[in-house]
Amino acid sequence: MPCKPLYALLLALTLTATPALAEEDAAAPTAQYVELKPSFVGTLGGGPKIQYLKADVALRTNDAAAVERIHYHDALIRNALVFLFSEQLPENLGTLEGKEALRASALAVVQSVLEEEEGAPLVDDLLFTNLIVQ
Repeated sequence: MPCKPLYALLLALTLTATPALAEEDAAAPTAQYVELKPSFVGTLGGGPKIQYLKADVALRTNDAAAVERIHYHDALIRNALVFLFSEQLPENLGTLEGKEALRASALAVVQSVLEEEEGAPLVDDLLFTNLIVQ
């Protein structure tokens, strides 16, 4: 049976590769995403013409235990974001820089709410998965 050494070699390679893969998995970040549903839909502030904003928001945290706390404070987070979005001017959201400024402001608002309620910001990033101004 000349194939036995080949099987032994494959088995040895598999066993030595497994611990290395386990170490890589342990070192990988464990980002969790919390989508705020339903979408935010509202009017934008200022101007004679009514304009609307629709935004889908996801919050990123690297703490799996924080997900439950973020869901618990969903109403407070949504309230703060609704007020922030309604203050925006359409001309400010027409550029990539304006949208990035809104994203940064929204992240700061969410972190502020969570800091006040939980004593820690819990959220590492805020992402717009959809942002429409019309």
